[in-house]
Amino acid sequence: MYLIVGLGNPEKKYEKTFHNMGFIAAGDAAEILDVKFRKKECEASVAEAYAGGEKIVIARPLTYMNNSGRAVRQLMAKYKVPEERLLVISDDYDLPKGKVRIRAEGGAGTHNGMRSVIGETGLKGFPRIRIGIRDPEVNIPIIDYVLSEVRKEDYELFASACRKAGEAAADFARGMPIDLVMNKYNQK
Repeated sequence: MYLIVGLGNPEKKYEKTFHNMGFIAAGDAAEILDVKFRKKECEASVAEAYAGGEKIVIARPLTYMNNSGRAVRQLMAKYKVPEERLLVISDDYDLPKGKVRIRAEGGAGTHNGMRSVIGETGLKGFPRIRIGIRDPEVNIPIIDYVLSEVRKEDYELFASACRKAGEAAADFARGMPIDLVMNKYNQK
């Protein structure tokens, strides 16, 4: 059993914002695994897949970014997901735009959604994929920036980064060990 969670905000007005990179990448993972988000459970929109005899749940919390951990905790309890088989995908202001970074574990950094996941689950040892969003040309407060829409000239860069994150998540959910996922997808 694997649980892939893409962090974001559920309303249409947030669809193309930097804070929804996790939602977009989770959608890419679902597409790669040939499934659709058809259910709502545990305060999340859910797609279910199977690979190698293992069930894969891909989720987009409907709790809004700052309360994402609530949905993650509920899903982990419902499906009895061990920490090492949880993978969380999020945007990351601490990384340059378009950079994809995969880690086997870690803290929340400046990310409130990740802080919520860690706070609600009490766990830090789960793998995560971070999609860099920092643009040195933009000088506005972080809260305004993460909720702003991706500029048209950057759309392809972010679409490619989210696709790469989705591919990495799909490989992980198909049983590729996290160290191999990191070797394959982390940019040097």
